[in-house]
Amino acid sequence: MGLWVGISKDDPQVFAGYLAMPPRGFGPGLLLLQEIWGVNGHVRELAEHYAADGYVVLAPDMFWRQKTRVELPYDEAGTARAYEHLRALDFAEAQADLDAAIAFLAGLPSVDGGIAALGYCLGGRLAFLAASGGRVRAAVSYYGSGLGLHAGQLRSLRCPMLFHFAEQDHLIPLPEALEWLSLIPRPTPVEHFVYAGRRHGFNCPYRPAYAQPDAVLAKGRTLQFLARHL
Repeated sequence: MGLWVGISKDDPQVFAGYLAMPPRGFGPGLLLLQEIWGVNGHVRELAEHYAADGYVVLAPDMFWRQKTRVELPYDEAGTARAYEHLRALDFAEAQADLDAAIAFLAGLPSVDGGIAALGYCLGGRLAFLAASGGRVRAAVSYYGSGLGLHAGQLRSLRCPMLFHFAEQDHLIPLPEALEWLSLIPRPTPVEHFVYAGRRHGFNCPYRPAYAQPDAVLAKGRTLQFLARHL
């Protein structure tokens, strides 16, 4: 089982992250980035799953500046509160927190190999920001919304990235997603997959949009991508 750890920044501030270790005690680093519901039970389960696949996984608390260790359910009330946290998130500060979390991972003796970022929903956008900062070796974005707000960083991306999109995503229309991808310069190694008939959140078994066959398919593609680049 994982545990909560303190992530130090350049200033005296410390924020929390959930750290899950692989069975053999060492492996490549994986920065796991939360949905808008915080580092909740689902995100911690994902951390354990990827740790079982051999990664040293850190899921940082990205809402800590508003409230520490936010953990919300997927019901109506939890979702309303989650959107309040999202609206209050300062992405410049979030970029600094991503850098601090990556530095924390890089400093762990158990991290053997490169570091990648992987995120879902809000975390898919944050995974891109981690990649655009040049601090990770590869990144994976599951239905990351808001990428169009970072057009300049899309145009300068050089990090290998894998994007998973849902064909019927109400937050990310497919033409918009493909337009984002067109901004990324080639020959940057970028891959993307579109999951036919699926909706936003298809990877999460606690949400109505969950689609087990494609969640498994996307996980396999993610592991193959990470294996190639770490």
